[in-house]
Amino acid sequence: MSHIHPPTVDADAQHLESLGYKPVLRRRMSRFGNFAISFSVISVLSGCMTLFGYGLGHGGPAVMLWGWILVGLGVLGVGAALAEVTSAYPTSGALYFQAEKLGGKNGRLWGWYTGWLNLLGLLGGIAGIDYGAALFTGALLNLQWGIIPSNTTIMVIFVCILALHAVLNLNGVRLVSVLNSVSVWWHVIGVAVIAVALWLVPSHHQNASFAFTRFVNESGFDNHLYVAALGLLLAQYTFCGYDASAHLSEETKNAGRAAAQGIVHAILWSWVAGFVLLAALVFAIQDYSGTLNSATGVPPAQIFIDALGVGPAKVLLLVVVVAQLFCGNAEVAATSRMIFAFSRDGALPGSKLWHSLSERTKTPVAAVWLAVIVALALALPSMYSPTAYAAITSINVIGITPAYAIPIFLRLRSRRSFTPGAWSLGRWGVPIAAFAVIWVAIVTVLFCLPQTSPINVDTFNYAPVAGIVALLGAWVWWRVSGRHNYKIPSAPVPTGSTYDRV
Repeated sequence: MSHIHPPTVDADAQHLESLGYKPVLRRRMSRFGNFAISFSVISVLSGCMTLFGYGLGHGGPAVMLWGWILVGLGVLGVGAALAEVTSAYPTSGALYFQAEKLGGKNGRLWGWYTGWLNLLGLLGGIAGIDYGAALFTGALLNLQWGIIPSNTTIMVIFVCILALHAVLNLNGVRLVSVLNSVSVWWHVIGVAVIAVALWLVPSHHQNASFAFTRFVNESGFDNHLYVAALGLLLAQYTFCGYDASAHLSEETKNAGRAAAQGIVHAILWSWVAGFVLLAALVFAIQDYSGTLNSATGVPPAQIFIDALGVGPAKVLLLVVVVAQLFCGNAEVAATSRMIFAFSRDGALPGSKLWHSLSERTKTPVAAVWLAVIVALALALPSMYSPTAYAAITSINVIGITPAYAIPIFLRLRSRRSFTPGAWSLGRWGVPIAAFAVIWVAIVTVLFCLPQTSPINVDTFNYAPVAGIVALLGAWVWWRVSGRHNYKIPSAPVPTGSTYDRV
């Protein structure tokens, strides 16, 4: 006698429906794939490399190495607290959805401003990552074919990289997941190859005293403590973007646990890999002034050339460039899902367009294109201002980092009513959340401050201006449209419902 078994209940889809959303994205990402996207976005071969020159002039080796340890600890606290909240609310909207659910009677406003800060940070992340990749590509082209990396040349390369990432993301989450999985091993092996080469090949290395105590101040400011604090930007910028695991949770299997683990594990392994990379670079510096003022435009390339020779330097630069391309591709994926979710809930101008999906790949095509076009606009000032790139990285930090803290703060405020998901910090949840909020408050203020002296039109830190403009724009759009059209679902999807905000 045959037995007919009832269909297996999709726990992920059921959980998403209990949060009010109909599953429309394809859930094809594994736990490793979810970890891989955050690890790829953090990308020590992107953040550490692109801001290495900034670190050389804002504190030098001592601040870069000790700062990496300090910031890594702070970010791990923030990430763990965010992971706990993400486990309870695994949706593509992530931070703004969490803020609204935990925000009480003012939940809509908490969610609204969190979403806009998160979006600003993610868009700044694409601009910073891909423009950094363009700078390193320019250095590689200069070494290989003698092409002068002018501002115009770098911008053309940047546009090509953005277009590549758009095309790759239009082919569905399965390709994105595969590329991110490859990215993990590329980063791990790449860091190992760079570290071993810089340790074994050069005949001269700096000593431990140089690496851990040498302080350098090329900022123009006299206060060394202030300059050391500014130097933390290298690490804090690198450790941005781990919310990617949350934004891809609607496409991840066992999302309540996998997305939370993806956040924490990405931070931990990046912390280790980044320290190894920075230490290898610092110990291998042959000429500090020559490195800081490298003709290639990217100081790590000068370290490779001085320590290994031009041939090996080209190979290592290629390793770095490919890693940065992986990083930018993952950031575009995360940002497009944020745009998809935010417009699904009626928050963006033209929302109906931005959350439309491709029939073939179930990918938010319009959201992908919007992400890369806005990133291009953010990076355009880099053609004219030498400090604009540092401002882009600061935009990423001061946009996305407060967005991390808001749902954590609200979880802290509603600690008696908060119901943890499959992944929980247990009794450590409250103290870690409190630490995370304090840490974010400090770094947000820090990166709104001037970074170079004297302060003028060319050296002014425009990041807080961008933040204020974004918040002002969010307030205006709230008055015009948001208070009427922005709404996340407050009840489970009814059986047979087709709710998807279309």
